[in-house]
Amino acid sequence: MVEQSTEDKGTAGASPGLAAKFQLEIVTPEGQLAAIEVDELLAPGHDGQLGILPQHTRYMAVLGVGEMAYRVDGEWHVLAMAQGLMEVEGNRVIILAQTAEVAEEIDLARAKQAKRRAEKRLADPDSDIDLERAQASLERAIVRLQAASRNF
Repeated sequence: MVEQSTEDKGTAGASPGLAAKFQLEIVTPEGQLAAIEVDELLAPGHDGQLGILPQHTRYMAVLGVGEMAYRVDGEWHVLAMAQGLMEVEGNRVIILAQTAEVAEEIDLARAKQAKRRAEKRLADPDSDIDLERAQASLERAIVRLQAASRNF
């Protein structure tokens, strides 16, 4: 599980009255993955990368498959995620994700095996497989491998 934080780290460098951080909550069907104050968020929107900073305008978005990253005190934390919704309201962002995995916890051998399995399914056009499902599996495996090897 990602660290949890609710303490105020101050607003050094921020204009009076403006928050320097915002609350990020990431929830999957397995439970809450994170509840932490962050400086910045990058999320894989359905149509492209989304960036969220403190005091962002109210916003809702469909999230796709990709890397999600958030910054806390200059340090980036990366997750691999697949499909979800994001709501931004006030200084709070809630992400409901179908799946989300902390990069450091991704089993590389398992992710590589999933990628090979999906590639094999896609390479055999005569098999009775669901091509859309196999393509989605390949995309998730690639994102997991990218996130696990990411160094911010």
